[in-house]
Amino acid sequence: MDFGVVLQTNPPAQRTVALARMAEEHGFSHAWTFDSHLLWQEPYVIHSAILAQTHRIKVGPYVTNPATRDWTVTASTFATLNEMYGNRTVCGIGRGDSAVRTLNGKPVSVREMRESIHVIRELANCREVEHNGATLRFPWAKTSELEVWVAGYGPLALKAAGEVGDGFILQCADVDITRWMIDTVKSAADDAGRDPESLQFCVSGPMYVGEDWDHMREQCRWFGGMVGNHVADIVEKYGDDGSIPTALSDYIKGRQGYDYNEHGRAGNSHTEFVPDEIVDRFCVLGTVDEHIDKLKQLRDAGCTQFAGYLQHDNKEETLRQYGEHVIPGVAEHVTATA
Repeated sequence: MDFGVVLQTNPPAQRTVALARMAEEHGFSHAWTFDSHLLWQEPYVIHSAILAQTHRIKVGPYVTNPATRDWTVTASTFATLNEMYGNRTVCGIGRGDSAVRTLNGKPVSVREMRESIHVIRELANCREVEHNGATLRFPWAKTSELEVWVAGYGPLALKAAGEVGDGFILQCADVDITRWMIDTVKSAADDAGRDPESLQFCVSGPMYVGEDWDHMREQCRWFGGMVGNHVADIVEKYGDDGSIPTALSDYIKGRQGYDYNEHGRAGNSHTEFVPDEIVDRFCVLGTVDEHIDKLKQLRDAGCTQFAGYLQHDNKEETLRQYGEHVIPGVAEHVTATA
């Protein structure tokens, strides 16, 4: 199992760069960042700084979207970073959430997302592609390689991830939901004639190493609100018809609204509806041993990377504990069961 860290690009930018550098020092393979240009600083500028100050860690948005980002500009950004620093980028993409809604827009359709994935991947992998009636190719891109990982919760998004994604991103670290989602994506890949085991499966949630459960829950309750915002869209579209696990949808019945100005922030005042049980299920909290135990379960459910959010007050210590104890502990489990 690989390990990633998910960062907000809050100022100062060098703080984000320093956390990514620390993550690399502690054995993390990926440094992901939010991508909402109105709420936080521009991620791709910061990605360049991270790549310049690290040696092996990969960077990418968690996640970008086809609505606020021109597809060809997105592809050019990744290809440029790859040409500058080696192939150390990955594109996480979804239909759009905070970046779109802060502009009073709506997420794109799954069909449009699929089209954007094709254009971005072909261009960023130095291949030509048909787009808007033109044949496009970057004449300067010679060595760039890029994978595109699809984020989503709904049936059509999961189908798209299996059919066209190089990987799948699930922003929810519940073991049962993880198993259901990964199995659904794998089935879609198999139905499309693809090898399901060739895909990457990245599961994410806040990670906080500590013993004060009340404090950890309050620091991470925002995540249940963020996930609930996505789930509310799905329930509105599909209804409560069994298309998604009930554990993922039942808790949003108490949801009364969401303020994107508090998106991804500890102490978010719009997340009181999220019960402790959901925080515990969706996040990875507790002692080192409790982290190792849950990560083993996620790995056994098909997770190939766990990406931990660090939007809380214990960033450096959690990274240290992961580097010194959690990541080695999970690796020992893999070796013992191989």
